Amino acid sequence: MHRSPLVPVFAALQAALHGLMVALTAYVVVRAMVPGGQNRVAVPVLAALFLLTYFVGGAVLRSRPVAARVWLGGLTVLWLGLVGLAPEAVYLVFGLFFLYLHLLPRFWGLLAVVAATVLSVVGYGLHEGWSAGGVIGPLLGAVVAVAIGFGYRALFREAAERQRLIDELLATRATLAERERTAGKLAERQRLAQEIHDTVAQGLSSIQMLLHAAERVAPDHPALHQIRLARETAADSLAETRQLIAELSPAALEGQSLVGALERIAQRASAPGLDAQVLIEGEPERLPMPIEAALVRVAQGAVSNVVRHARARRMRITLTYADDGVHLDVVDDGIGIEPAVFARGTFGLNAMRSRVEQQGGSMDMESEPGHTAVTVSFPTDPAPVVNAPAAQTVPSEV
Repeated sequence: MHRSPLVPVFAALQAALHGLMVALTAYVVVRAMVPGGQNRVAVPVLAALFLLTYFVGGAVLRSRPVAARVWLGGLTVLWLGLVGLAPEAVYLVFGLFFLYLHLLPRFWGLLAVVAATVLSVVGYGLHEGWSAGGVIGPLLGAVVAVAIGFGYRALFREAAERQRLIDELLATRATLAERERTAGKLAERQRLAQEIHDTVAQGLSSIQMLLHAAERVAPDHPALHQIRLARETAADSLAETRQLIAELSPAALEGQSLVGALERIAQRASAPGLDAQVLIEGEPERLPMPIEAALVRVAQGAVSNVVRHARARRMRITLTYADDGVHLDVVDDGIGIEPAVFARGTFGLNAMRSRVEQQGGSMDMESEPGHTAVTVSFPTDPAPVVNAPAAQTVPSEV
């Protein structure tokens, strides 16, 4: 947490109060010890006990409201004892004024100040006789202490509000910095994907075309089998490279919403033998960019697997905006995943799961002949949804 610049001010005020109490107590002791003074033993002992209670109890008990009030009451009793022994002890009430106003609720603090003022006037009058100075002195001290106490409270509230605003500003700055880092990571991934596309992918594509041309030109070449094998290897490497590019680049989200990106993925996957549909349930809302990018990546990977391996006739991509989070389901009616492959997982499936878990989500899969489903969920903060249709369970068959 940021340290408020007013902390030194409060520390200085506290140090000034401590110095005031020590100076006034020392004055009471000195007046009692001078020639002609009374109670030369009782006053120093009681004054020492007063200061000991002030510093030890103040350091230990002020953070506890009930104990602090008990401590303040004991300190007041010791002060009254000093007033009964030495008239100069009435000056200590000036420091007590600040303690009353700081440690007690406003009404009780003011009442304690009034009561202490009356006791000071009475105590001084019993020792030295009644005079205007004996009344005006404590009364003026009470007025000054109340004014300073209210000013201290206002300054404390201002410092607390300023500290709150500073903390909010720091939190906002941290959030913006995190967003900038995320945007930088996405931009670097896009740049890397573009570099791979322009170099490795283009090179593999050229190699594949040249080998294919060699097959057509020399169908009886002795190394035709090796040429065909090299072409197929280049084709497989090109497919894997394109998959890597798709994993790195968030191109599907550029310039459009998450719903639009999913519709674009389904449109690209649609073919004469595959019917791909997108279903949106709930009220669409803007999600954090990393979560939207993860959903797009998972959809791309799952759809790519359906197109290449599933031999499916129908595929449905369902995006559900629910109260507890957002859910993505990619379901197809293909041949399913082999049990051994499903048990150990493939590199692509494990990569999708890792991407989802990095953003705080979860990924589940189920597969059997005629039904394969990939489900991804990201929790969100609960919020009331107005006029939003209830989320439905994805049917077992599409």
